[in-house]
Amino acid sequence: MNIHTSTQQPIAIGSDHAGFEYKQAVKEWLTGKGFAVIDFGAASTSSVDYPEVAHPLATAVEKGEAAFGILFCGSANGVAITANKHQHIRAGLAWNTEVAQLIRQHNNANIICIPARFVTTEAAMEMVQTFMDTAFEGGRHETRVNKIPCC
Repeated sequence: MNIHTSTQQPIAIGSDHAGFEYKQAVKEWLTGKGFAVIDFGAASTSSVDYPEVAHPLATAVEKGEAAFGILFCGSANGVAITANKHQHIRAGLAWNTEVAQLIRQHNNANIICIPARFVTTEAAMEMVQTFMDTAFEGGRHETRVNKIPCC
């Protein structure tokens, strides 16, 4: 079972200013496909500190208020680092569909982080679709994922 159809919860999406246009395009694409989306910002291309978006989005995913999250920033590293500060978050950085598949399949990622300065919007949509369509493989990967929390 994939990450979204296992629940009827909305999808959380957010970005900093560098990822704003990608966030808007993916949000429109998802809502056009009938998905409910919670937008955590940014509200424009005006400068915003990425933790102000990543922390609330990660909290919503952690609390089960969203099925999973999508975060954009220039490199995707800032939002990934920030989201991964949350105990029950596994935010994975993806730059192509193979990585998007593997972060779900092997790492049970619940947030996909996409580098807006390094991929096209079409590639971002393909990665999100792959992420949503991929199930966690479990087995030996579950043993590893269970060892991730430090506390």
